[in-house]
Amino acid sequence: MELISPTVIIILGCVALLILIKWKNLREPPCIRGWIPWIGAGFEFGKAPLEFVEKARIKYGPIFTVFAMGIRMTFVTEEEGVNVFLKSKDVDFELAVQNPVYRTASIPKNIFLKLHEKLYIVMKGKMGAFNLYQFTEQLSEGLHGQLENLGAHGTMDLNNLVRHLLYPVTVNALFKKGLFPTNEKKIKEFHQHFQVYDEGFEYASQIPEYLLRNWSKSKRWLLAFLEKNIPEIKTHKSTKDNSMTLMQALLDIIEMESDKRNGPKYGLLLLWASLTNAVSNYTVPPGDLLMLSPFWLHRNPKYFPEPELFKPERWKKAKLDKYAFLDYFLAFGSGKYQCPGRWLALLEIQICIILIFYKYDCSLLDPVPKQSSLHSVGVQQPEEQCRMVFNQRK
Repeated sequence: MELISPTVIIILGCVALLILIKWKNLREPPCIRGWIPWIGAGFEFGKAPLEFVEKARIKYGPIFTVFAMGIRMTFVTEEEGVNVFLKSKDVDFELAVQNPVYRTASIPKNIFLKLHEKLYIVMKGKMGAFNLYQFTEQLSEGLHGQLENLGAHGTMDLNNLVRHLLYPVTVNALFKKGLFPTNEKKIKEFHQHFQVYDEGFEYASQIPEYLLRNWSKSKRWLLAFLEKNIPEIKTHKSTKDNSMTLMQALLDIIEMESDKRNGPKYGLLLLWASLTNAVSNYTVPPGDLLMLSPFWLHRNPKYFPEPELFKPERWKKAKLDKYAFLDYFLAFGSGKYQCPGRWLALLEIQICIILIFYKYDCSLLDPVPKQSSLHSVGVQQPEEQCRMVFNQRK
């Protein structure tokens, strides 16, 4: 009898432990683990992340976890995702991006956490909506000069063309506003923080391609805009009222999928779950990456009716004159660390688009390339080049 009692106690303890583990797992989101240790669902997820996410959402619901390459990624979609990313105090962006920053720029965790918020506040203040007027003339003059250097005619990859135009002008403008450090030792540290603004260039490099591919749809409003604003263009000036129509069109292009056959264009936004109660009705372990897909959110007809149609007029509801996007538009991130240069990036895109089409007759020489399906973060890049032929207008 004495021997039986300890055995029974051990058995009961094991049963209780199994029940506890099972109960704990029931409170966690459904998990896609794959069958290979550590790798998990990595191969399948890596082939086409956005397609994988949508299939999983349909099968498991709006909240689910993917285990891949030793990392747990908990996806939160639709209202659940937006509320977590915009309102929860139990998520941390800095912890989510610290490891990638260290791997790409060798910035130690302590230095990154010390500098990131300070640099963000500086950039947000100097590149904010109410300081845009300080950049308009300088950007216009700079882009005029860049276009003059292109000559009367030529051929160039469209993605490279936009980067060639925008990068020098932007860097020069930000140096003059004191946003770039002059100390070489600090440049490397600052460069990674500047990546949050780089997203604007990614969008800019894609938009002219859409306009040219859909010229029959877009030329009416674009040419009307150019005709109305020729005086401002010639004098390197712009006004909020005159730029609103183009702003609406650009945001609609960013929001929508340019061409269904080219695949998705926008990747995944990620944050860090620092506490277990970030997601309602579930226990998300500390350290999980919380993931949200702006692409699928922008495809949701509940928030964006007829999302695949080019409808700039939908943005009239956005109160752009007060620098407010539509609800659930997350192309530039959101929450505490929303892209600080979003309005400056959009201003640059407007000026660049206006001047390209004002100065040149343009046409695509190559078929429109498919977008790479391997990008899980940021804007999808084309798989191949897309050359544009440009001839100076007479």
